[in-house]
Amino acid sequence: MSEANRGARGGVPPQAAPSGLRERFEAAFMPNYGVPPLALARGQGCRVWDTGGREYLDLIAGIAVSSLGHAHPALVEAVSSQVAALAHTSNLYLHEGEVLLAERLLELLGGDGRVFFANSGTEANECALKLALKYGKANGRSYVVAAENGFHGRTMGALSVTGKTSIREPFGPFGVDVRFVPYGDADALKAAVDEKCAAVFLEPTQGEAGVVPPPAGYFTAVREICDATGALFVADEIQSGIGRTGTWFAFQHEESAKPDVLTLAKGLGGGLPIGACVAFGPHGALFAKGDHGSTFGGNPVAVAAALAVLTTIEKDGLLANAVKVGDVLAAGIESAGHPLLAGVRGRGLWRAAVLTGPHAAAAEVAARDAGFLVNAVAPVALRLAPPLVLTEEQARSFTDALPAILDAAAPEEGG
Repeated sequence: MSEANRGARGGVPPQAAPSGLRERFEAAFMPNYGVPPLALARGQGCRVWDTGGREYLDLIAGIAVSSLGHAHPALVEAVSSQVAALAHTSNLYLHEGEVLLAERLLELLGGDGRVFFANSGTEANECALKLALKYGKANGRSYVVAAENGFHGRTMGALSVTGKTSIREPFGPFGVDVRFVPYGDADALKAAVDEKCAAVFLEPTQGEAGVVPPPAGYFTAVREICDATGALFVADEIQSGIGRTGTWFAFQHEESAKPDVLTLAKGLGGGLPIGACVAFGPHGALFAKGDHGSTFGGNPVAVAAALAVLTTIEKDGLLANAVKVGDVLAAGIESAGHPLLAGVRGRGLWRAAVLTGPHAAAAEVAARDAGFLVNAVAPVALRLAPPLVLTEEQARSFTDALPAILDAAAPEEGG
């Protein structure tokens, strides 16, 4: 990036790194994250600055969260105004913002549904799982089906349907009978789902597995299997929802793939913590009073942020931008022509640069050294989930730099 080291812009001086910040982090926090390599101080648009004043192009957006980038005026205004008026109500009282947001989501999803607001994707999936279990108990259905290598969260319920063995098995056994099938294999799914199955939990593309899409028509086949057996179809759109793939929701890329239950988070709040579980038709009324709750769910400040995100995406044409700039990003990766590069997968502004071997961690470091933030989500995959406001010029700045990044990540001869 030509100006990656120029420091802060806009009259804001670079900030000196607080003394020993990484060491203080390590001493104060549980070791579940390790110690992050950077301490970020501020952001503007698609760029962030670390505490030493160095600038980076942010191509991961807080793991597909910062839909509008950093310090977007609409988000700043919405959050500032709301926190100055009313920051919290709990679920003992309602406020207009939460109703407006629920109505807007239902409008985007075609009406006929009910919404529950939570604080994260994991919590949204906990809600969906409780809905599925209640549905199952009422209808003699005793098990759930999910996908191998799928990811739905780390709390005990969401973890029970997460198919990543390395993070699931240390915390079993679980109180839910979950059966895992290969992702994208409609025949395997059909064989696993019968009239005793309460629900099928799937991602439209597996995010934490490395941005792995299924074959074309897979979600339509899932919908047909669930219709034939009466199982609920739960679509986890935590990463894929809110415009990331060029449509509001990824299931909309297939005409007949609408789920019974949809979960959202990440990009919905644009950086503020919010999750949503939406159930359609009669499933929206499965919960009775007291069946579920959240002290902070539907928080006025997070809701104000989400409304600003949805309004700005529509007003500024960011769905189309995700398609246009995503295509530029993918084409640039494809044409990079490097021995370590096997190709690119994904849709819109949710991509993975696929490598020929387990070089992703080294490539992430090399990209950071070059002024780009990416994520080694799997040993052979670099995840790119930039803000939806990314420009073509910014996308090309990364793809132009990619061959040199991969050169720097290449293993030494004989290594």
